[in-house]
Amino acid sequence: MASIIRGLKGRDFLTLLDFTPVEFKALLERSREHKWGLAKNAALRGKYVAGIFEKPSTRTRVSMSVATFDLGGVFLELPTSSLQVSRGETLRDTAQVLSRFVNAIAARVKSHSTLEELARWATVPIINMLSDKFHPLQALTDIFTIIEFFGNRKVKIVFLGDGAANTNHSLMIASALAGYDYVVGAPQDYWPDDEVVSKVEEIYAQTGGSLKIVEDPVKAVSNADVVYTDTWFSMGVSDIERRKEVFPRYQVNKDLLSHAAHHVKVMHCQPWFIGQEITEEVAYGPHSIAFEQAENRLHTAKAVLEALLI
Repeated sequence: MASIIRGLKGRDFLTLLDFTPVEFKALLERSREHKWGLAKNAALRGKYVAGIFEKPSTRTRVSMSVATFDLGGVFLELPTSSLQVSRGETLRDTAQVLSRFVNAIAARVKSHSTLEELARWATVPIINMLSDKFHPLQALTDIFTIIEFFGNRKVKIVFLGDGAANTNHSLMIASALAGYDYVVGAPQDYWPDDEVVSKVEEIYAQTGGSLKIVEDPVKAVSNADVVYTDTWFSMGVSDIERRKEVFPRYQVNKDLLSHAAHHVKVMHCQPWFIGQEITEEVAYGPHSIAFEQAENRLHTAKAVLEALLI
């Protein structure tokens, strides 16, 4: 696995579609080594990571900054309001200038095209800390957390809610790379992007497992090992009234969980909105592992930073 990790040096981390199942497994294994103190903690000494933020962040911001510091590097928090892009400087110039100062650029952006433009012009790795289309750091953590609870067994993961959201897109990809069975339960107007689905099915042809997309939430969660949900009102959505109409039946509550496996684990990337996509008794109940997910963001961040920069 060490040779595989070394082979990722200099790569961008925009979407998990850019990684093979073997490379993905290597990142998971390196995350485990970081969590259990089996990896060096000074690997980024003398390295600098620029963190660009167009959107608010808690878990991503803190996990990336602490991971960089723990590995001996320096994380520079750069809200876009403090950069010249806020006054019209191009992403091309921003990418080229920052590449001369830092060893990587991590960005949390409104549009995935912003990351693609940064990657086009930067000469250092670009890391996706969230875009409107993908959230690969979160999905890597999600699979790492699932392995902690289920070991190497094949599991059934069910995502309920907005199937077109960045969280679901990346978790679909990650689950395919891991060879898991994956079900999306969502209103048909909110099914995943067709192009992403097509690419995920190509991965499944290599790894096994399956992908299903259904409207019925009860059918979706039948015998599920993991039930995952996310906010229905992601930053920037405009169709709020429509979402209020169609999403309530996908709420993760005690009644819906009764159709899942008795050992089901409930996941949420947070922040959650109690009483909307998830109830309080489930969010803080015995099935929830959301805070274990949050903790693991630190260890997977270390694995990604180390792989791309060392």
